Amino acid sequence: MTRIGFYHLQLWPLEKALPALLEKVQAGGHRAVVMAGSPERVSFLDNLLWTYDPGSWLPHGSVRDGEAALQPIWLTAQDENPNGAGVLVLTDGVMPASLDGFTRVLDLFDGNDERAVQAARRRWKTWKDAGHELIYYQQTDRGGWVEKARHPTASPPPPPTA
Repeated sequence: MTRIGFYHLQLWPLEKALPALLEKVQAGGHRAVVMAGSPERVSFLDNLLWTYDPGSWLPHGSVRDGEAALQPIWLTAQDENPNGAGVLVLTDGVMPASLDGFTRVLDLFDGNDERAVQAARRRWKTWKDAGHELIYYQQTDRGGWVEKARHPTASPPPPPTA
């Protein structure tokens, strides 16, 4: 089953959290698909990833660029995995029809938007019922992440034997 991390954005907006998380994905040697809610949002994220930090570079592309198989990060509004990514990053409350092919999913949602929080809770329940491993991360005051919940919860270690 797929491991799904829910990232509750409280301090940082998506525009700051997404590049930071994608840098970690890339540093781990993984490919990613970033799924957004519309083609216009894909264009916005494309521009963001080129301009968020003048000293950084996140190689990425979208349908506008083509050559999906060569792109380490693929931006899309479609339910697809044309670059063979193992990591799927969800924004804008999107939910793919299938998680096939992905080992990790990062579901980023705005904790200051009650509708986004409620929608994330519905996605959690859907994926919990499907048997996926779920982890809930809450943003700290310093912008990092702390694990607050996990499903299934880890079993306690067996008692020591005499």
